Amino acid sequence: AMEKDLNQNSPRIRKIRDNSYPPNTPTSRMNNNNQRDNHPNSPRDYNYSPSSPTARLRWRNRSNEIPAEVKRGNASNVRNLLLGDKNKYRSMWIRTCSSLWMLGGVFFIIYMGHLYIWAMVVGIQIFMAKELFFLLRRAHEERRLPGFRLLNWHFFFTAMLFVYGRILQQQLVNTVSSDRFIYKLVSGLIKYQMVICYFLYIAGFMWFILTLKKKMYKYQFGQYAWTHMILIVVFTQSSFTVANIFEGIFWFLLPAALIAMNDVAAYFFGFYFGKTPLIKLSPKKTWEGFIGASVATTISAFLFANVLGQFQWLTCPRKDLSTGWLHCDPGPLFRPEYYPLPTWIASFSPWKAISILPVQWHAFSLGLFASVIAPFGGFFASGFKRAFKIKDFGDSIPGHGGFTDRMDCQMVMAIFAYIYIQSFIVHQDYSVEMILDHISRSLGHEEQKMLYAKLGDILRHKLQGGF
Repeated sequence: AMEKDLNQNSPRIRKIRDNSYPPNTPTSRMNNNNQRDNHPNSPRDYNYSPSSPTARLRWRNRSNEIPAEVKRGNASNVRNLLLGDKNKYRSMWIRTCSSLWMLGGVFFIIYMGHLYIWAMVVGIQIFMAKELFFLLRRAHEERRLPGFRLLNWHFFFTAMLFVYGRILQQQLVNTVSSDRFIYKLVSGLIKYQMVICYFLYIAGFMWFILTLKKKMYKYQFGQYAWTHMILIVVFTQSSFTVANIFEGIFWFLLPAALIAMNDVAAYFFGFYFGKTPLIKLSPKKTWEGFIGASVATTISAFLFANVLGQFQWLTCPRKDLSTGWLHCDPGPLFRPEYYPLPTWIASFSPWKAISILPVQWHAFSLGLFASVIAPFGGFFASGFKRAFKIKDFGDSIPGHGGFTDRMDCQMVMAIFAYIYIQSFIVHQDYSVEMILDHISRSLGHEEQKMLYAKLGDILRHKLQGGF
């Protein structure tokens, strides 16, 4: 590199030579200097070899010197390389520490039970909405629209009441069924919940219309559309997540753990082996990280399902909003099946068979989706951030950015997990408990008595006909 920089035809030497002459230097003087520099015995000729001993010694000492600008340039490059390498490992250390803190907090909340996990999801929703609301905020316009930000949160909590009221109405009724007065009150609220949410939304709509100001229409309508897009993105993901939680903590924890595993594996495989760029939207993503993470996540899915399936309280569905531990008979998916080992392996192994939970085969599907399809949620978020010229959605989590940066792949995964569970895991047969619960919520006293009498008549006729 030094020889290249010291070559008389190199761009650096030409730049130094050009800058050594003022703009108004006469052409004749420049030509004389160029002639002198190009003279065979000129000291500026890098191929020059003096004949006298004194001149040779002086030229040798001079030839070993490196121009100050070259020294400064090389020192600056070395310093930048060292600084970049130091920052790279410092960033990895911060990211690792914050990941461990988050992991410990999530494990503690999971240990507390379904209701606390739901509260955690609500908290994450609020942080995500805050980061996304702030993304298109303009301080100058906000000062001219007092209370406009409050309107966004009005729409947010109205949507929360609607979504969770529809998802958790059965659990809510089961929780208050012991007290007759509260049961009637809650049943009435559930019955008219859609009407209440609709008029809350209409109130926000009228509030928005009444706050429109001249020369601010474009900004206000843009914020109105942006708010509704945020509600769709945030509540679509969270509603499916909450539904998975109450089907059993297992169905919340396994998909979330697979996304975290894929993220960590992609980071470390890309950190140490990444060379080939994967996608232009995210220059730091590499094929080596993507493939390595896919293999690691698929294998981890099979192992995670076996470990989590051993804990009964993780597999039981929650039918109410209480916080106690659950005890239930494990379903067929969580009863181990034994497969004998081949004879040539069993002769050397202390185990003659291996136990596999049927849910582990379903975990393969979740692992493949988490490693191949779910990362495109992250690519979408990367393109979204590039469109708005931002690095992260927020700075709530050191080394990771904001909560939205961590939930980009979880959004895609939660929806797939819910659809997979409802399609291949949960049986759609109506149980006696579900029918009785629907009767108790939908029919009044007189109607229930009529139903009881009719059911008695039907059973009496069937018994008489049987005899």
